[in-house]
Amino acid sequence: MNTLLTFIAYELVWFAAVSGAGHGRVWPGVCAATVFIAWRLVVSRHRGTEGGLFALALLIGAALETCWVRTGLIRYAAAWPLESAPAWLLALWASFGLTIVPLFGHLHSRPWLAAALGAVGGPASYWAAARGWHAVIFPPRPLPTLLALSLGWAAALPMLTTLARRWLSATRSPA
Repeated sequence: MNTLLTFIAYELVWFAAVSGAGHGRVWPGVCAATVFIAWRLVVSRHRGTEGGLFALALLIGAALETCWVRTGLIRYAAAWPLESAPAWLLALWASFGLTIVPLFGHLHSRPWLAAALGAVGGPASYWAAARGWHAVIFPPRPLPTLLALSLGWAAALPMLTTLARRWLSATRSPA
């Protein structure tokens, strides 16, 4: 039940962030993410691991998104005045970090599968945000952007799932 609720709640965060950004608003995504993050950290049996994944996902997301923005590969609606990742997108990355334990447990010991899922699922999410909500703006020739997104997510997801496995096993091992 926790898995299903986490999935639905995260999808609601994604919807709030993307639809809000598509309408030029940052706050719907940030507010929805704040509620989701607070809820996950209350209900989690693995607060330390999930807190670490939250922080790591936020750092990975900030680095990747800022790189993609500064190189002109992608632009975002409701963007910051600086050339960096917008708040609504950072809120999504932070929230995503809290889905690694409950939703991606089957990938914790399968880094190649996590890479494949990241390589496909990451860009698909951006494409949906662009086409359905106009929250993401691709250049006229989107192939380089899609490749960069694919590579970034193919590295990020296995990193997060592998660390989740290690951190979870460290907390279960007797000292």
